[in-house]
Amino acid sequence: MYRSHTCGELRLADLKKEVTLSGWVQTVRKFGSITFVDIRDRYGITQLLFSEALNADLDANPLGREFVLQVKGIVNERSNKNPNLPTGAIEIAVAQFTILNKSAVPPFSIQDDTDGGDELRMKYRFLDLRRNIVKKNLELRYAVGRSTRNYLHENNFMDIETPFLIKSTPEGARDFVVPSRMNAGQFYALPQSPQTFKQLLMVSGFDRYYQIVKCFRDEDLRADRQPEFTQIDCEMSFVEQEDILNMFEGLVKRIFKDVKNIDYTDVLERMTWEDAMWTYGNDKPDTRFEIKIANLKFPRHTFPTQSSLATLIEGAAFGVFDDAETVLAIAVPGCSDYTRKQTDELTDWVKRPQIGMKGLVFIKCNEDGTYKSSVDKFYSPEKLKRIADAASAKAGDLVLILAGAEEKTRKATSDLRMYMAERLGLRRADDFKLLWVLDFPLFEYAEEDNRWVARHHPFTSPKPDHIDIMINNNPVIANAADYLAHPYAGIKANAYDMVLNGNEIGGGSIRIFQRALQEKMFAALGMDEEEQQHKFGFLLGAFEYGAPPHGGLAFGFDRLCAIIGGSESIRDFIAFPKNNSGRDVMLDAPSTIDNKQFEELQIKLDLK
Repeated sequence: MYRSHTCGELRLADLKKEVTLSGWVQTVRKFGSITFVDIRDRYGITQLLFSEALNADLDANPLGREFVLQVKGIVNERSNKNPNLPTGAIEIAVAQFTILNKSAVPPFSIQDDTDGGDELRMKYRFLDLRRNIVKKNLELRYAVGRSTRNYLHENNFMDIETPFLIKSTPEGARDFVVPSRMNAGQFYALPQSPQTFKQLLMVSGFDRYYQIVKCFRDEDLRADRQPEFTQIDCEMSFVEQEDILNMFEGLVKRIFKDVKNIDYTDVLERMTWEDAMWTYGNDKPDTRFEIKIANLKFPRHTFPTQSSLATLIEGAAFGVFDDAETVLAIAVPGCSDYTRKQTDELTDWVKRPQIGMKGLVFIKCNEDGTYKSSVDKFYSPEKLKRIADAASAKAGDLVLILAGAEEKTRKATSDLRMYMAERLGLRRADDFKLLWVLDFPLFEYAEEDNRWVARHHPFTSPKPDHIDIMINNNPVIANAADYLAHPYAGIKANAYDMVLNGNEIGGGSIRIFQRALQEKMFAALGMDEEEQQHKFGFLLGAFEYGAPPHGGLAFGFDRLCAIIGGSESIRDFIAFPKNNSGRDVMLDAPSTIDNKQFEELQIKLDLK
């Protein structure tokens, strides 16, 4: 028997028990004729006491860091208890020990505050996984998965596997492709999601399906992206949008309760896409703090909940505002005392290439009721007050204003809002705020191709009252400059995203389930009948055999775990992640293959 107990199990109630422990040596501390060793496994750490009688054996067989050790001994009470360890009140008086395996000196310290950099720890990921902080991340991931499976099982969902070797239907991100030896010159693709399979399962009568499933996208990487990632993928039949929202709102609340012991009892806020874009500057707003965007000059749209405030800023001979397509402002609480150095820092920040603005205008709303601005010579104190009021600024606030092209300015203002919240400590990792974003546009206009593209994906249904608009109008855009006036520009998708702390953690839609409407959707995206049949003939054919109304949602499992765990990167919650170049530096993959494999696949490599 290698162990009778784990290294995190023993307590004062176990005093005088004879036990056997096995684990890895964390530290070795010699004090004269006695030696203390901390032994570690997945469950915790226990202190071992080697008496003077064992010192000769230890000298003959010295212990090193990460040696695999087995000990037999008696549980004693510690004289110097460690209140920070669950096992800190006891120690094992070792009677016998066996070195099960020695270890080379680790390339970095196996502890929370390690001295190893990211790349080194990824190369030796099997060692990095021994660190307590990484172990806890994977335990949280397991807890999220277990909670998810329990909830979905209780609500009659079936876990059904779908294939990984499928047909390439490139739209959106690039596919990873796999050559077929038995079908020369032909390729499988790895699924970007199980989208069409779960719809086919609805046609098959499995009315509640789910998978916690791997997906693959060949796209540029960042902190919240990996070439292979995991989704909680779900689909339901005979449902409307409200059924989906209620079901998966319940799932996330269950996860918070099971994993974080948080009773998230609030009904999730719901926000339209248009409100999110104009009030927060993006479609996944962080609503943990109240800073909102004020629209001082509207470009090509009319926002339904505010009137145009252009008269406040135009006509003052200030060309930056007069010539801009849009002018946006935020009121930052409690920052009217910013110094010239601090406002210059903000100006430099918005001028960075990642933000791309030419400058920044500020108004200080002083506590004494006066106003100080970087554009004092253009605007009177009365005008500055009216602009500040339009931004909902209060005494002590700092109003920050950006102007320029609509899309660029809106994104920059959103980034500035998040940056200021970070500076002010308004984005705490232990504070969670969920909401739904609804009523997305069904289409986006691709100017370079002069055609429509699906904002969500091509299987998303329009809102019920917009289906006739889609059916009865030609998708062709006669004049590219007037695409906003085209009927398709106003079609809303029956789609929804769940947002947590400014991150999209899940998205889905009510699907198209009638062949005629699906063909109309494909045609709007520029597919002729031949292309439709080649790429999606199997799905169109299935819709002729009694497809039920259906819809679903997929959560980004890695991202959900990372946010709940308080991390910026999903890599921290994946056992064996890739680096920012998509490489597995532990396995040294991707790698070359030998000529025999190329010959079997009938592929010739031509690197130019």
